[in-house]
Amino acid sequence: MPARSAGILLFRGEGLHTEVLLVRPGGPFWRNKDVGAWQIPKGLVEPGESEECAARRETSEELGIDVAGELVSLGTIRQAGGKTVAAFATRLDFDPSKLVSNTVEIVWPPRSGRTIEIPEIEEARWLSLDAARALILPSQAPLLDRLIGAVDGRAP
Repeated sequence: MPARSAGILLFRGEGLHTEVLLVRPGGPFWRNKDVGAWQIPKGLVEPGESEECAARRETSEELGIDVAGELVSLGTIRQAGGKTVAAFATRLDFDPSKLVSNTVEIVWPPRSGRTIEIPEIEEARWLSLDAARALILPSQAPLLDRLIGAVDGRAP
């Protein structure tokens, strides 16, 4: 069964001035990537954990903030590797310079047997919806349209 993740698309502003917070993963694989590398803070749903709880936990771990407000469901998407992501949205302002990400160990270089510790998230950035469309992981792009529908009061 493919892995299941959950995450939160943070947004601020109104109408044409809406901005979303996207993150770029850490580590050498993502270091020089930009277009198609940005995504919502997200991570695996643990056994017995609700998607909403997982989304809050993962966003907290990856950004170093508490997300206590109401979440709006943006539904699910399937990423290219087969992982299903349950996404939520909430209005929350966050200063990217205050990013405090958890760290993970990875094998690097691949198949070398050596491990290195990296921040799970290297960078967070507020982007206009147009800029976000240009940089977001392609499989997560539908979340931007769903956010617009949710913010406008239409069904996501």
